[in-house]
Amino acid sequence: MSPLAVSPDLLRESAPARPGQTQNLEAMRRTAEAFEASFLSQMMKPMFEGLSTEAPFGGGAGEAAWRGFLVDAMAQQTVKSGGVGLADSVLAQMIKMQEQGA
Repeated sequence: MSPLAVSPDLLRESAPARPGQTQNLEAMRRTAEAFEASFLSQMMKPMFEGLSTEAPFGGGAGEAAWRGFLVDAMAQQTVKSGGVGLADSVLAQMIKMQEQGA
């Protein structure tokens, strides 16, 4: 686990007593993961910019039109598979800010 990752102990210590707050923690996790997916999508885009969509290996205009969706799907799948740890760091900061009342 990276030093910036949210440890299970931190989540247990920060775990709210009320059921509504548990849903809030889950919502924060989803937000942190959405942020990580968006970040990864932006980082992956340049990998595909120089690729040709012409035959024999390209998909033509259709590939060019749908490439952005492919990049977004790859980023979301990366996060779903564990990501790169950014969501954990963002979640830890969100919990800290919530505890401080920010």
